[in-house]
Amino acid sequence: MALLKATRVSDVPTLDVLVPDLAAAARIDVQKRAAGRLAVIGHRGKGMNALSSPDRRLQEVKENSVRSFNEAARFAVDYVEFDVQVTKDACPIIFHDNFIFTEEHGKVSDKRVTDLRLDEFLRYGPQNKEGKNEKPLLRKMKDGRILNWNVQSDDPLCTLQEAFEKVNPRLGFNVELKFDDNLVYQEEELSQILQAILKAFFEYAKDRPIIFSSFQPDAAQLMRKLQSTYPVYFLTNGGTEIYTDVRRNSLEEAVKLCLASGMQGIVSEARAIFRFPAAIPKIKEADLSLLTYGTLNNVPEAVYMQHLMGVNGVIVDLVPEITKAISDLIAAPQTDMEIEDLSSKVMKDATSTPNFTHREISFLLRLMPELVQ
Repeated sequence: MALLKATRVSDVPTLDVLVPDLAAAARIDVQKRAAGRLAVIGHRGKGMNALSSPDRRLQEVKENSVRSFNEAARFAVDYVEFDVQVTKDACPIIFHDNFIFTEEHGKVSDKRVTDLRLDEFLRYGPQNKEGKNEKPLLRKMKDGRILNWNVQSDDPLCTLQEAFEKVNPRLGFNVELKFDDNLVYQEEELSQILQAILKAFFEYAKDRPIIFSSFQPDAAQLMRKLQSTYPVYFLTNGGTEIYTDVRRNSLEEAVKLCLASGMQGIVSEARAIFRFPAAIPKIKEADLSLLTYGTLNNVPEAVYMQHLMGVNGVIVDLVPEITKAISDLIAAPQTDMEIEDLSSKVMKDATSTPNFTHREISFLLRLMPELVQ
């Protein structure tokens, strides 16, 4: 079987395709990891499931599952990212979509995930116990199609508690607090949801590195207000999409929100970083960590450019390929002795690592906004 490699730029037809100081410690941890290399975060584990994609790597392991998290742990990732919602009976569960689909008696039906009790939620998909009846798990695509959620390596849906108990303890958790963009949440409702999530963290997290993040500005601010144990990052498209809430519409607004509420970092769509590279120095001046997400993070050259630009970490789908590419492209800083040793021998694979001059980097930064339009 031919080996699958990470996507190169030339292959992409379009680029749009529990101590009080743990919060500061986790933020510094991301920055330190990125001092010699980028921190790598597995998206929904070993990668999201794109069921309609011709790329079979995006259908390998069920996303947001214990199996996917532990598969990611086999590679040089620092964190796994996943989505947390709270069931009707106040149990934090791990699931991305707002609605869950199944087929019964030949008819497709859907339920809002947060309207289900825990036992109802866990009936979807494969079961942990033999003999238990499962509901077929389907997924709605952005184009409206509903597909069977078929992957090569399936796994049951899981709770946040299970993730703490069953996932490799060396992995940090980058936890997206998931809310529906089409709903309006009152502070009391947000508080109840976040308190249910925090209860699980204070009971099971132990000393595992944790980062909270959310696209919902009020939820992110409230999580920062409710606790100081774990850092909170604001998730933003950075202006690549426009919302009625102006706080979501630019990196500049994201910085303002973080500074006003004491949040510790920003997680931006990677395209926004390339379109608006001048925002990076402002983020750094504000003493905020910067992570990115998006399909560009499956392109090694784009990841390498972000490293040069000062991004602290990347959330990626192609975990094996990108961790290897980062290892190859971003060498650890050399000691004086190592530099001296190089003078007496031929440097192996010297041409495999890009070595841009400051002038070339400046040119690329001016060019990138045009490339990602």
